Amino acid sequence: MRRPALLGVLLLVAACASAADSTTTTAALDTTTTAPPASTATGDAAFPVTVAGDNGEVTIESRPERIISLSTVATEMLFAIGAGDQVVAVDDQSSYPPEAPRTDLSGFTPNIEAIISYEPDLVVVAYDLGDVVSSLETVGVPVLLLGPAVDLDGAYAQIEILGAATGHVAEAAALVAEIGTEIQALAAEVADLAEGLTYFHEIDDMLYTFTSETFFGRIYAMFGLKSIADGADPDGYGWPQLSSEYVVAADPDLIFLADTVNGVTPESLESRPGWGGLTAVREGRVFEIDPDLASRWGPRVVDFARAIADAIRSVELEPAG
Repeated sequence: MRRPALLGVLLLVAACASAADSTTTTAALDTTTTAPPASTATGDAAFPVTVAGDNGEVTIESRPERIISLSTVATEMLFAIGAGDQVVAVDDQSSYPPEAPRTDLSGFTPNIEAIISYEPDLVVVAYDLGDVVSSLETVGVPVLLLGPAVDLDGAYAQIEILGAATGHVAEAAALVAEIGTEIQALAAEVADLAEGLTYFHEIDDMLYTFTSETFFGRIYAMFGLKSIADGADPDGYGWPQLSSEYVVAADPDLIFLADTVNGVTPESLESRPGWGGLTAVREGRVFEIDPDLASRWGPRVVDFARAIADAIRSVELEPAG
């Protein structure tokens, strides 16, 4: 389980480094607005439709009925907007929702012949590995590349793009509104409690983390929290690897563990040199967080935000400053 997780982190680093050129993401820190219309569709039955993915404009002639998703995030989005019945196969990492037709197809090492064997009329990918996009386009299969979003507007845009591409425009718009409303409400409830406090989000026990300029860092920032990694990312990649000494010196107010699947627990942190004296460890401010929620920019970002809010509410915090 460790290798796919680390590979995913490295791919996110590469993708986010070039996110300014993406057609479905924005570099703005403001996450309170919704994305503009994602296609030229005028209604759920409006086909053909042209949508804009990270691979440019993609025209879909008719409502797709044999969709393949090689993206964990796209899989969640498709089912959330009501297009699940149109999905015939998803990749081996698409663990949610449980009813998704999971296969041994890979988004990291795509097998073109295996993909084509499902006779897809639309393929959605998060990464263009192995030239999967051009290979599918060459054989006439519409393919939509939707890479990592850098903020909520980027995630909203992808939901609306998939809504237009699958004939679920209204459902996609409703989902975007629901996500935005709930996250803003959660942030408003607890932001004053955590304003100015710092956190360390541990992706794995190699101490990879992210800054406030990444998708998930921006979610934390909506709650008033600041990543201790902000001062350890001079190149601006957003996903630095910290040293244990750096974390100890930064002494974060809160710690979030997204690597408990690898045996890391709040209790195990005390055995790391110097970590037993950390404020978060000493005061019981260490929280486990589902690694899927902390790595997928899809509709369950609401659950990620709720986990942050619950953590803030569960502890007695001294006023910042």
